[in-house]
Amino acid sequence: MPDKQSLFDGIKIGDDMLTMEHITKIYENGFVANSDVNFNVRKGEIHGLVGENGAGKTTLMKVLFGQENPEEGRILLAGQEVKIANPLDALDYGIGMVHQHFMLVDNLSVADNMVLGGEPVKGALYNRKEARRMALEVSQKYDLEVDPDAIVGDLSVGYKQRVEILKILLRGAKLLLMDEPTAVLTPQEIKELFIQLKKLRDQGFSIVFISHKLNEIREICDRITVLRMGKSMGTADVKDVTEVDISRMMIGRDVMLNIEKAPAKPQDVVLKVRNLDHLNREGRYSFSDISFDVRAGEILGVAGVEGNGQSELSDVIAGLLPIQGGDVQVCGESIKGKKSIRQIRTMGVSMVHEDRMTYGVSRNQSIEENIMADRYYQKQYKKLGLLDRRKQDAESRQYIDDFTVKCDGPDAAVKTLSGGNIQKVVAAREFTSHPKFLLACQPTRGIDVGAAEMIRKKIVGLRDNENTAVLLFSADLTELLTVSDSIFVMYGGHIVAYFPDAKQVDEQMLGEYMLGLKKQSAEEIGGVIFE
Repeated sequence: MPDKQSLFDGIKIGDDMLTMEHITKIYENGFVANSDVNFNVRKGEIHGLVGENGAGKTTLMKVLFGQENPEEGRILLAGQEVKIANPLDALDYGIGMVHQHFMLVDNLSVADNMVLGGEPVKGALYNRKEARRMALEVSQKYDLEVDPDAIVGDLSVGYKQRVEILKILLRGAKLLLMDEPTAVLTPQEIKELFIQLKKLRDQGFSIVFISHKLNEIREICDRITVLRMGKSMGTADVKDVTEVDISRMMIGRDVMLNIEKAPAKPQDVVLKVRNLDHLNREGRYSFSDISFDVRAGEILGVAGVEGNGQSELSDVIAGLLPIQGGDVQVCGESIKGKKSIRQIRTMGVSMVHEDRMTYGVSRNQSIEENIMADRYYQKQYKKLGLLDRRKQDAESRQYIDDFTVKCDGPDAAVKTLSGGNIQKVVAAREFTSHPKFLLACQPTRGIDVGAAEMIRKKIVGLRDNENTAVLLFSADLTELLTVSDSIFVMYGGHIVAYFPDAKQVDEQMLGEYMLGLKKQSAEEIGGVIFE
């Protein structure tokens, strides 16, 4: 049995660090998540792992991280076969995971978070001074500056991610698995992250970079491996392939990376938000004095670094949080005082929530039950006073086809689907309800380029074909700029910029306002209200 701590000693840059051979993973329901997959990572490289949702990327990483046991195949580290029983075992071997949703405790300091689970002690007590020294030492060693005394909850998203990276480096990780690491970062934070990752690569670390953003894959990765339907479609040097080549390997066809849409033809105001305030549980304003309009036939985008009030704003507009101050009107009718979400939905409101598993689906129910959840009680779905199962089944099958949901049929439980296919189920329900107003929050987060293309086209289709007013919250600035007709930016719970024509702004400019480096005048921002 190889010594875990010294396994990678002696291997040179360019040598094989990780080899996964003939990995096959079949779940209890018979679904083949990985089929004879081969995957190889060299020392001192950033290796992109890409593929559609449901292609097997997550399962492959779970096998590597000890969260799943494969039916067939083996794992070799530095040429030696190993058995990885669990995540702690993986970390002992030098494999660390930086999760998309950070595994940090907000009310603890940076140093406390970095040593959590391996706290230094003096006698029987926690040695905070030693924890602080360890945090400073590792941050200086890898040129990733942090304040060890800062409270994590007060940090920006980019610095939280830095703490996550340092936390696993402190544990001795040599192979870093990064799952959608740029999903909630601004362009400036992404640029800084890439500088950090390249420094680590140049020091001999290996990084598996999982992403759906093909432009980032080409910018940061040395090689890529593409998975499709649980099988490896091959590995290539990034310099030898284009974004179109990668998307073709992933999807099996050419993908429109830019959405073509005609100019908007906005009409009457559908959503009117006036002087909206919200105090959070700590007694601080999540947002304050927010006012804007969204018109029929228009897509208004909202940009902002996560934590600047966007999530609370969307939940208040949807009726998931109460209106504490100000008002929200849909087609001239206030939602204030509405007793249920159904009452708000009957006003013509649909919502794709950023947390699809909590607010988007009931994971233990079937695809059909989830699609029909907002309409089963309507007259057209009843026959002689009973539910018309035949009609519901036929309609569900049609939407499964229209939204290309990969499943065993409408009776399959939602929990058996990949994240991207779950998002398609949510979209199938919300987009087919003929909404007057669509609230779309991170509608393509964590889904592949093909599914994202389909959802974006459907949103533009609602604008053009059903005259729907759309409010689009997205951390993907490329999505905001290509799908939105106009954009406003939130920072510190306020609207700090408004751009009436999304074509006249770029990601760099948006990022400056998102980070609070710039702010428009009240007169410029006032254009977001059309009265």
